[in-house]
Amino acid sequence: MLKYKHHPVGQLCSIIKGETGLASALPGNYPLVTTGADRKSCKTYQFDTEAVCIPLVSSTGHGKKSLNYVHYQSGKFALGTILAALIPREPQKLSAAFLHRYLQFYKDRKIVPLMKGAANVSLAVKDIAKIEIPVPPINEQKSFIELFNKLSDSSYKLLNEFSNQTTYLSQLRQAILQEAIEGKLTAEWRKKNLVNHEYTQMHTNKKKDISVHSSSFVVDDLDFAPASVLLEKIKAEKQRLIEEGKIRKEKPLAPIKPEEIPFELPEGWIWCRLPQILDTGDSLRRGPFGSSITKSMFIPKSQHSTKVYEQKNAIYKDYSIGSYYINIDIHKNLKYFLTGPGDIIISCAGTIGETYILPSEAPKGIINQALLKIRLNNKIVCNQFFLKVFKSQTKARLNNDARGTAMKNISSVVYLKNELVFPLPPLAEQRAIVERVDRLLSMVDDLEKQVTERKGQAAELMQTVLREAFETGK
Repeated sequence: MLKYKHHPVGQLCSIIKGETGLASALPGNYPLVTTGADRKSCKTYQFDTEAVCIPLVSSTGHGKKSLNYVHYQSGKFALGTILAALIPREPQKLSAAFLHRYLQFYKDRKIVPLMKGAANVSLAVKDIAKIEIPVPPINEQKSFIELFNKLSDSSYKLLNEFSNQTTYLSQLRQAILQEAIEGKLTAEWRKKNLVNHEYTQMHTNKKKDISVHSSSFVVDDLDFAPASVLLEKIKAEKQRLIEEGKIRKEKPLAPIKPEEIPFELPEGWIWCRLPQILDTGDSLRRGPFGSSITKSMFIPKSQHSTKVYEQKNAIYKDYSIGSYYINIDIHKNLKYFLTGPGDIIISCAGTIGETYILPSEAPKGIINQALLKIRLNNKIVCNQFFLKVFKSQTKARLNNDARGTAMKNISSVVYLKNELVFPLPPLAEQRAIVERVDRLLSMVDDLEKQVTERKGQAAELMQTVLREAFETGK
């Protein structure tokens, strides 16, 4: 529309500030235009016309210039005090709908630069009046509005389809994880790889005899032993350490009741509780109370310092983030919260359930109050398999159980200790499950990337068509 003469908005429109206080407005039958996308309601109205409504304050504030929405409203409506209405003086020459489309499209170029202020960024009515816009013949304005509406309708349907695809992919992720922890992904793998009793008897010259208490199993490798064998073996090892005084006796766990079992497991798998697959020592720890670690305890990084792991280490999967260190020799009460390579840290406040396995190069450190530490016995369960189960069924439960109004928080590990039932396959099958899940989820990632790219291309195509229409009048 470069071929059309541009005119200041102040010459074409009456610019009137809103009169309704958003906080004090009484609900009623008339729409109340605010700075946000949705309308509120009001008992009274200020206008009975078509108008373009522009917020007079930055959408983000904090010293930043931004404008999320330019609104169009018709009929009887109220307007918030922090907005201004642009009402065309001659509707037969300038359509409010056309003005709205133009200013919404060019808001970041035409309106946002006019905002002023350091802390409270605002827009002056006198500056709005200076904005210049093209005024094509009214029939061309109507044609443009028809084009815009068609594009908007097509774009909405397309974006809705992309949204549906994203939802389907999310459901597919969950379905893959569920199929994995039920053993359905590896049904064929078990037929080909898991060694049964008859097979091993035929190949005794290549096998090892693993005896645990009264049970005897002949298998190719301990990795292929039924999970019950591994549990019994670990139980026997813990009992020996207790008798030698090396570890404390644990409280007995409640037996798993039939009503706790969500689905049937394949042969060779077993249901267990989390403490049964933990390493010895402080293997399940929620971070200390906030008052246990204070700023006065922090020291510069040195050979005598111990890193303090924070929630952001789990969220961003990066052990190097953070600059807090303490002297663990001085604050010995914090030694119970030590963590290191191979441990799983889990975010417990606000953003709940983000997991991270500390890699081999990560330094030893202590967890702060916003983290949970889990150290598994890798002789019976591999970390990556545990995370698959966690993402499938435990993360949602932790979020549901979290408490707090301003910020959700996991205040207890009772559920993890006493209530979580864990499906445990043989070690070899755990690794097979991890490999298959990772491969399938990688394919889902690729599909999701394609959907995101196509969504961006669709949005860019609409912008290109509108830009072409605005700038050439075609």
